[in-house]
Formats: sequence, C-alpha cells, structure tokens
Amino acid sequence: MEHLVIIGNGVAGITTARHVRKYSDMNITVISAETDYHYSRTALMYIFMGHMRFEDTKPYEDWFWEKNRIHLVRGYVVRIDTRGKRLHLEDGREIPYDRLVIATGSKSNKFGWPGQDLPGVQGLYSFQDLQLLEENIQGVTHAVIVGGGLIGIELGEMLASRNIPVTFLIREEYYWDNVLPREEARLVSRHILEHGFGLIRKTNLKAILPGEDGRVRGVLTEFGEEIPCQFVGLTPGVSPNVEVVKNSGIAVNRGVLVNEYLETGIPDVYACGDCAEICPEGQDQGRVEQLWYTGRMQGMALAKTLCGRRTRYERGIWYNSAKFLDIEYQTYGEVPNVPREGEASFYWEHPNRRHCLRIVYRREDRAVVGFNFLGMRMRQEVCQRWIAEQRPVEYVLAHLPEANFDPEFYR
Repeated sequence: MEHLVIIGNGVAGITTARHVRKYSDMNITVISAETDYHYSRTALMYIFMGHMRFEDTKPYEDWFWEKNRIHLVRGYVVRIDTRGKRLHLEDGREIPYDRLVIATGSKSNKFGWPGQDLPGVQGLYSFQDLQLLEENIQGVTHAVIVGGGLIGIELGEMLASRNIPVTFLIREEYYWDNVLPREEARLVSRHILEHGFGLIRKTNLKAILPGEDGRVRGVLTEFGEEIPCQFVGLTPGVSPNVEVVKNSGIAVNRGVLVNEYLETGIPDVYACGDCAEICPEGQDQGRVEQLWYTGRMQGMALAKTLCGRRTRYERGIWYNSAKFLDIEYQTYGEVPNVPREGEASFYWEHPNRRHCLRIVYRREDRAVVGFNFLGMRMRQEVCQRWIAEQRPVEYVLAHLPEANFDPEFYR
C-alpha cells in the first residue's frame, strides 16, 4: 500500500491528510516539529490574551488521528532524498515515502539588522513563538514593533492586553499602505493612535541595540533616534519556509515551485499552503497565497490528485478578513493600494471615521472588481457574486443593503 508523507501539520497539510483518508486507504504520515497535534494558528493571540486555552484551539480530539489512521510524527526534517524517497530527521530517524507533500508553512522575515537575534527580539508565527513571547515580556516596560500588517497589529493588541506600552515603527506613510489604499490606511493609523499606541511613520530600522546584560535595550532608527525598549517584535511580513527543500533537487524560487495541480518538477512530490509558489503554465510570475482558506482549498484539491483524480487548484475570487484592534476588515476581489489604469473607485467614510467602504470598478463598463470594508460586516456570498456577475457600480450601490449583516452599524 502506498505511503503518503506530509511535512507540516498546518491547515494545508492536515486538510490534505483528512481528504486523502476520505478517498483512499493509503498509509498517511504527518510530520511536524511544532506541535503534537494540529491547532488553529489564527488563535495564538487569543491564547495569550486568556480568551482560549491551547486545548480549545485544536479542531479535532486527540483520538481522531488514530481512529482515522493518520500517523503523527513529532520531528524535524533536515533532508529530503528525492532519489531514494526518504526523509532524514534531526534525531537520526529515516522515513521512507511513496508520495511526498511539502506543507511547511511560512517563517517570519528578517532583513539582516544588527541585533535581530538578541534575546528579547522575535517574530510571531508559531506556537514556539508564543511560548517565547511569554518569556520575553517579563519585566518589559516598553515594546517596539517593527513593521505593520496584520501580524503586527495582533502582536500590538496582545502586548496591550498585558498593559505593555507599544510603539510601532513603520517605513510607510500610513499603516499598511503598501496593501491598503491611502484612505483606508489613514483610517487605520488614526485608530491605532486613538488606542494609545505610538506610531512612528516613514522611518526605517537601522539596528537593535544590546544592553550590558546582552538583552535588547532599544532600537536605533535611520535618523539616529534611539528608542528605549526591552522587547522588539519583528513583523515585516512572512515568507515561505523552504529551508528543508534546498539542496533536494526540488525547484525553489520564493516558495516551492508547483504548477496549478500543486505538482513539483519531481515525480511524486507536491507542495501546498504558505510554502508553495504556484506558477501556471505559460506565466513567468508565480504567486504565493498565505491565507488560511487558500491553504485549506489547496489541500482539498491536492487530495483528489493524490487519489487519482487530477484536479486543478482554483482559488476563485480573492477574499480576506481580519481586524485592526476593534475595527473589522473585509476585502473581496482586487483592491490595489494605488489605482490601476482603466479603473476607478467609489469611497465613502462615516463622519465618526471608524467605518468606510471602497468599491473598485472598471471605467469602461462600470463593472465592480473589488471591495474593501472597514468597521462593517458584509455577506461574502453576495459580494463575490456581484464581482462574478460583473455588476455595475450603480447596481451595487443601490442594492448594498442586501450584503449588509451588521445590525449594530444600522442602529
């Protein structure tokens, strides 16, 4: 019987394992160096803030894996032998495979700053990062978070829940304006300041400074300003975790290179989730999709291919949801941070400056191509249907109440 081995127990790897089991009796092994059991990575902040226990973040009971004949291995893969079809683990174990799925996720970005590896300096991605954070915040009276984005705002909220003052250091003019259009980024920046956070804009980090005890004592900006702190959070984004793939013969660019079927150039080797870079045939530019729902969809598609029904991964219309402190954020379709040629947008902001919407549409036929919503909840199926049906912006504005399901906003 074929042996399927999956490196990584995040949502992409586990979805692959679960759906392969639905379709086949294949032997399945999942290897993870992070945790014994799959958990919801998006809930890390709620564990830290006391809203959930780690046990509450596991979608499946511990007995689920044995009952479904999914063998779990705790270990760190250091080498992939694609010729011999064997994995070499750090502790000396070797695990053979017939088919291999690489689902190693992401890692926090570092850019070679002096002092970036000092005690008291870290990113936030894994369960080990959460454990390290509990150690690193002891005795901290001020924290600096370098970089914006969704992980940065989560880390800031986590630290604020422990009454630790936080200053954000960002190189952009407004928070996350490399992703958000200017008006939305400005709204988020105001909201951060209103919640008592410091926000230093248009400033790059030059170095992280050590104290006499060897721990971080502050950061130095490109303008020579020194900001005292005892903790530095590095959140300038994440990148595919592909270290184990290097020198294996498997092609890597930003991520593990795969086609639309999530197949690498090596027979019987596949990749999915955050670590995969999808390069459709005939295109030079690959794409990396680092969201929970895309990892799940890739795992579902790949499971069918592994079980004999070769299936193209089709994401459909892009969407994402998150929150900036207590302002909810939803995006559907394509909303670039700067206008693209041939497109225009309708932007509305409430006088209280806590709610806004943007509708992006093509000038030629007025068809809507994307939405941003901040401070309001909208129905995903309605917004995506309007984009798919290429509804004109006038129609969408006239029927916008059909998409709304936020009674608080309507009061």
